[in-house]
Amino acid sequence: MIHRARTSPWSLAALLAFACCFAAVGTPAHATPAAVASPAASAGGDAPSAHAAAPAQKRKKRHHARKAAASVRDDDAQDSFVYGHRDDVSAFAAQVAADRGLDRDWVAAQLAGARYEPSVARLIMPARAGTAKNYAAYRARFVEPRRIAEGVQWWQAHARELDAAQRQWGVPPEIVAAIVGVETFYGRLVGHYRVLDALSTLSFDFPHGRSDRSAFYREQLGDFLVWCALENRAPDSVRGSFAGAIGWPQFMPSALLRNAVDFDHDGHVDLASGGADVVGSVASYLADYGWQRGVPTTFAVQAPADPRARAQLLASDIVPRFTAPQMLELGAQLPQAAREYTGPLALVELQNGDAPPSDVAGTANFYVITRYNWSSYYAMTVIDLAAALKREMPSEATASAR
Repeated sequence: MIHRARTSPWSLAALLAFACCFAAVGTPAHATPAAVASPAASAGGDAPSAHAAAPAQKRKKRHHARKAAASVRDDDAQDSFVYGHRDDVSAFAAQVAADRGLDRDWVAAQLAGARYEPSVARLIMPARAGTAKNYAAYRARFVEPRRIAEGVQWWQAHARELDAAQRQWGVPPEIVAAIVGVETFYGRLVGHYRVLDALSTLSFDFPHGRSDRSAFYREQLGDFLVWCALENRAPDSVRGSFAGAIGWPQFMPSALLRNAVDFDHDGHVDLASGGADVVGSVASYLADYGWQRGVPTTFAVQAPADPRARAQLLASDIVPRFTAPQMLELGAQLPQAAREYTGPLALVELQNGDAPPSDVAGTANFYVITRYNWSSYYAMTVIDLAAALKREMPSEATASAR
């Protein structure tokens, strides 16, 4: 167990500043929210940690790694180690303390006790090249009887809070319920990694083989330390996903600071027990990205037969940039409701392996769901699960959501 420093995590100036900024509990700080970890990993649970003792050769490699100040670790390094007083980590601790108003000794003590986790470095890597996309298979992992049954139970247990969130932010209950279901199976799969270790690994030893996102994770690590100080939590006690996402909503630390809401007004934001604060925080997150009250997420569409017209519509990917008349002019077929819709649309193509792709016309609200996870497959799965939950809910329970 790594003990917290005896000193306060806050500098005197920061204590005075945050006393003013956070006098109202639950008021989100102005930090940029970030997309959470893909639920693909959550579906099967996080990979196990590797803490086995290293053989002599790996101990030698670990010794050299501790001395090195390089920000990226060799891909073949499999041993776990404590960061200790590595130069780049110490420099980061000093910078975070200065920038965030935290006590330097406290920050340095937390980061010195963080561990490199090789399984985190493995799991953050993209899928191997040549893996065929298959929406039908992806969807089947989440829109299935057990998840639907638990989602209905959760919705029923929190119907009042979900309706209140819809009144405040405009986000329908089924969308909030579906996101929680896809992200963590209603609290079953919240992750078992120490968030301090996961974020430190991705901050200081981001693996080769994909675009380097260590700068993003360093921002998240700084936000995480601020959040721990605000909540009076020991950083080494917080568990989450391999990418550092936390709680039932799987919020990254920046989203915790910006969008976590004390929706039950008990003086504390609780995202670990699946209650009112989870409801309010997810709805707040979507609203922050521009959720539009009363706007559907998709319309049915038949893509144009002309390959050039189809390619032109697909060029914007999931970003809605075409009006309904523009899509019609390019040969797409839309139902009357879509023709009357005045907002922008995107032609969203979902591959189904060897079967023909599925197409939908995505609205601005479809795009907002992808701010939770930058994937049309994720957004469509949330939408399909939401529809399934709504179908299974008693009619009186969904009346206020219509």
